[in-house]
Amino acid sequence: MTSPVTETKAMIAGMRPALQPGEYAFVVWPSDAEWPKGTRASCIEAEGLSLIVPFEAAQTGAVPMRCITLQVHSSLEGVGLTAAVSSALAQAGIPANMVAGYHHDHVYVPSDQADKAVAILTELQRGAAE
Repeated sequence: MTSPVTETKAMIAGMRPALQPGEYAFVVWPSDAEWPKGTRASCIEAEGLSLIVPFEAAQTGAVPMRCITLQVHSSLEGVGLTAAVSSALAQAGIPANMVAGYHHDHVYVPSDQADKAVAILTELQRGAAE
């Protein structure tokens, strides 16, 4: 197993953004209800339980999102990867919802902007690798 990457430029240069299959939605879920199969993440907030679920499990009106996984094993103590990614996407007018896992960071973007987001992040990676 490789060690997590902590240096900012190395995290960006190694991120290898990969668009994951499927569409997802951020939803508020009843705390006593069973989670839908394929739930990607959870967060307990003061207002209730938030889940990232397959789009088909979401209520009407949910925004369809795609997940881009940054394949670098970024350190939880690394600084700057989230800022660089969200800033690059913000400059292009693309909303970025960041979710950190133990091994990787994941960026949820509106489905209709996912391909453009991957292209922007790939270009950001190339620039850091030079």
